[in-house]
Amino acid sequence: MITPNQFKRGTKVEVDGEPYVVVEYLHVKMGRGGANVRTKLKSLLTGNVIEKNFKSDEKLKQPDFEEKEMQYLYNDGENYYFMDNETYEQVTISSSDVGDAALFMPENLNVTVLIYNGKPVGIELPTFVELEVAETEPGVKGDTVSGGSKPAKVVTGGTVQVPLFISEGDVIKIDTRDGKYIERVKSAK
Repeated sequence: MITPNQFKRGTKVEVDGEPYVVVEYLHVKMGRGGANVRTKLKSLLTGNVIEKNFKSDEKLKQPDFEEKEMQYLYNDGENYYFMDNETYEQVTISSSDVGDAALFMPENLNVTVLIYNGKPVGIELPTFVELEVAETEPGVKGDTVSGGSKPAKVVTGGTVQVPLFISEGDVIKIDTRDGKYIERVKSAK
């Protein structure tokens, strides 16, 4: 059991017998009475997003997930194919269930596949991935007063804001939770 006070982005809860993942949450304290937690929840079965309010002391069940380590093989535009690292069985997950994770998921990456009632319903990427920059504008010296950033497209199709010194061919480390640049791992030069 979990209470809404323990919510974080990515927390999985069961509401009305259906598994959801917390997309956003906000603790709201009313003038009188107890606090509430306003949430946006995404269904792991249908992909629908709902808004729901919970009392802060309400108890919620966590869904019974099986998590399997699998390797991402390829996609055909509609489906993504993963291989179980232990049994070598292949599993297919629709692109709507994979969602935005595909933007930072290179082939052969080991991911955690979420299985609910025997059906794969989603994936969790590792916290950090290293990807090559496919295209970005050249940084111009003296362009900014302090710091500065520019968009860079990585080989998997995702776009990340990077510092001006990053160039095409560089390998960068990205936080998959929020799609932010962490550091340059390898220079193209």
